[in-house]
Formats: sequence, C-alpha cells, structure tokens
Amino acid sequence: MAGKRKTNPAGSTNSYRGDVLRVLGALKVATADQIQRIGAPHLTFRHADKKSPSKQKQARTASHTGALSDMRRHGLSENGGSTATGDSLRNLTLKGLEAASYELRRPVTEMGSTARGAGSSGASHPMAVNETVIALLRPPSRACKS
Repeated sequence: MAGKRKTNPAGSTNSYRGDVLRVLGALKVATADQIQRIGAPHLTFRHADKKSPSKQKQARTASHTGALSDMRRHGLSENGGSTATGDSLRNLTLKGLEAASYELRRPVTEMGSTARGAGSSGASHPMAVNETVIALLRPPSRACKS
C-alpha cells in the first residue's frame, strides 16, 4: 500500500473535492465533465493535445472523477443514473449537501434537497440547465467584435 492514501485512495485533493461540492451544491446533479467545465475550466485547454476527444475528456475529468470517487467512499456523493449519452450523473447525499453548505457559505436550510431520481429519466432538463450555466460562465469570444 506504499504511496496510497488511506482516506482518499483515488488521490483527490481538497481543491477538487471543493469544486465538486460547490457545483453539486448549486446544480444538484451534474456529470464529471460538467463539474470540470464549471469548477476548473482551464483544464479544457490543457489537454487539447490528446489524440481523440474521448481521451481529452478522460484526461481533463480525471481529477474531478477521483474526487467524486473519494467523496462517494465517504458518503458525500452518489451515482444518480446516467444521461442519454451514457455519462454518469452525480449528486450529493444529505451529508454531502451539508458539506456543500459549508463550501458555499450558506445555511443548510437554504440548500434545498438532494436530486435523487433525476437520473432515472436521463435528467434531460437538469443537463440543459447545466449547459446554459456553463455557456453563461464562458468568457466572451474575441472573434465576436462588433
């Protein structure tokens, strides 16, 4: 077991677990790809040299996927089904929602509830909302000057 962490065997850091808590605390359900694009958008460009789009996606989401794995082990997050494209949906447990309230500096009473059951239908509406949030967070393109 040399080199393995006992508390976070997937090797996640506080920073990436914080990203996951903040994103899922606000959006309630998201894919690892969406969490990465909101929490660490700079990784999108860092892995642009990979040979295929699937390798790029795997490389840029690896840190957040590890964080989700460690958080699932600690009872903070869970897999909530999958999208129509086959991506795993992730959501917080009640314990995770409490941790997210700390990260977001909001009282737990204002956090709403968990998103259990969203994945049973593929969560098409929440995924569309998440993509809208990502589009609003994206910096304006320099090519679109008037």
